[in-house]
Amino acid sequence: MLPALRWLVRKTAQSLRLEYLDGQRAQIEQDIHHGAFFLTNHRDICLDSAWLSLLLRQRYGIRPYIGMGNNLFGKWWIEPFVRFNRAFVVIRDGGPRELLQHSQVLSDYLRHLRQRGKSIWLAQREGRAKDGNDRTQPAVLKMLTLAGNEQKLSFLDAVMALNICPVSLSYEFDPCDYLKAREMQLKRDDASWKKSKEDDILSMKTGIEGQKGRVVFRMTPSINHWIMAHQDELNAMSRNEQIAAVANQIDMQIFAGYEIFERGTDFDTYIESRLQMIDLPNKDEDFLRERLYEMYNNPVKNYENSYFSRVI
Repeated sequence: MLPALRWLVRKTAQSLRLEYLDGQRAQIEQDIHHGAFFLTNHRDICLDSAWLSLLLRQRYGIRPYIGMGNNLFGKWWIEPFVRFNRAFVVIRDGGPRELLQHSQVLSDYLRHLRQRGKSIWLAQREGRAKDGNDRTQPAVLKMLTLAGNEQKLSFLDAVMALNICPVSLSYEFDPCDYLKAREMQLKRDDASWKKSKEDDILSMKTGIEGQKGRVVFRMTPSINHWIMAHQDELNAMSRNEQIAAVANQIDMQIFAGYEIFERGTDFDTYIESRLQMIDLPNKDEDFLRERLYEMYNNPVKNYENSYFSRVI
């Protein structure tokens, strides 16, 4: 797959870089030496994990296991294709009891991989943040630490065993931005509206083929350092408060790692061109234009706010 991924970089990106937060390369490289759990924000269905895997393999010989939801398997070839790329399936179908069972099996598998020193990639939330406001879902952290319950580990000990290293990813241009804006209007107009498998396939195709400009992955240290530095404070919290605190720290590290791209007046022209690509019978241009600007502005706001609250 490496030649195909390199070809995609040449065809759809101006550049692809792997960088490190605030000159902490030595610490980060030490953190990932025996494997890590790379938790990232989520922009593109396929390429977020594929390009990070490419970069990690080129620089460190690391080929992480990749989580992908089974809701994306709309065509017969997708599941064998992603499994060929070292993907494991996150099952999102079924009732509450079935989902809990699937989560337990997945958590056990991920703990097994980490005990063997393997690296893993997973997005910080189910699905992509349509508005660019990346937030770690507490449910993801709860699922990841289910396996620790069998060993009677505390939540914090179970998190530290995973060695979560947040990675911030930034695309100068999101090929699916107009599709995301369209989905937001459809959801606004009909609260029961849900994406079809055909919609997911279109997003996958658009994300792979579309132009992305500059793409930057920025690695940050393991959150274990932050947990150890705040052990007393965290131990005084309830489990739910600990989950919220850890999720917030992951967010702060991801926000601080964003690449902030300079945007001139040409960006307004770009937004208008994306607006014209949206096909809806009752097209609300004012709403859609706001959503397009929002998904590019929210990462900038979060980046700026992170420096007032983060402690790494």
